[in-house]
Amino acid sequence: MGKRILVLGGSGFVGRHLIEHLQRLGVRVTVPTRRRDAAPWLWSLPRVDVVPADVTDPAHLGALLAGHQAVVNLIAVLHGDARRFEQVHVELPRRIAAACAASGVRRLVHISALGAAADGPSRYQRSKAQGEAVLQQAAVDGALALTLLRPSVIYGSGDHLLNLFAGLQRLFPLIPLASAEARFQPVWVRDVAQALVRCLQDDTTAGRTYELCGPEVWTLRELVRAAGMWAGVRGGRGRPIVGLPAALGRLQALAMECLPGEPLMSRDNLDSMRVDNVASGQLPGLAELGITPAPLSAVGPMIVGADHPAARLDAYRRSAGR
Repeated sequence: MGKRILVLGGSGFVGRHLIEHLQRLGVRVTVPTRRRDAAPWLWSLPRVDVVPADVTDPAHLGALLAGHQAVVNLIAVLHGDARRFEQVHVELPRRIAAACAASGVRRLVHISALGAAADGPSRYQRSKAQGEAVLQQAAVDGALALTLLRPSVIYGSGDHLLNLFAGLQRLFPLIPLASAEARFQPVWVRDVAQALVRCLQDDTTAGRTYELCGPEVWTLRELVRAAGMWAGVRGGRGRPIVGLPAALGRLQALAMECLPGEPLMSRDNLDSMRVDNVASGQLPGLAELGITPAPLSAVGPMIVGADHPAARLDAYRRSAGR
């Protein structure tokens, strides 16, 4: 695995869980962040260095890579215009590849997305595929030992999936839902983090692409209903869910895009859901990494409304103070 890992996007949802795993293994981790106050839970962790940096700046990237044996790229966006997707999903991987080539750091594990395809119906899916192509070309050129991971929707304590659906049902008497029959194969964030660790530990995973999916397929309607039930909304019955026709769903998404902040849903999200977000069966999955994926039906009831995942790192903070 190496003695020092650079985790881009380490202050995010998946990054928190990955760092927890790496802490247990005694690995030194560097987490760059534009704003140090964006990740206060990282400051006191042993073997974690939080470095102010702009990873979109090639000079910053080059300096960050020095002294590391591997890089994990978790940076992604779900919303934005074509330019935003291009910057994050295509240009940033290109800069990472160039910085790796210049610094001599070859090992890269990159989180892509299930459904990434050059002809995908959404900008998100197409830009993810373009980013993969950039990195795969760098691997062909010999600059990278690359592993690609394509997760389905990721759930876990503190997520913006089940907890979001549960929170909405605490506020509203019914849930109007676009693309209610879209199908997903949700994967637990701890399984995704474990997959990242396994890839870092095993160099034979270089050159391979893995689909990270749980063992169950759920429709969006079923996910929303289950979140409300597990959160105890209406005595465990959840709120009524009203599936919206396609045109009305797009109108709803457009209205959400006009609200301040990150939208709950965008038209590009709806475009993504035109393709089932389930394993193709053509690529290896979690089982090939020695991981038995947890079923959402077993884990979901324990995580809806649970404490923030950073709380699990308190033991490491305490040990750092000894």
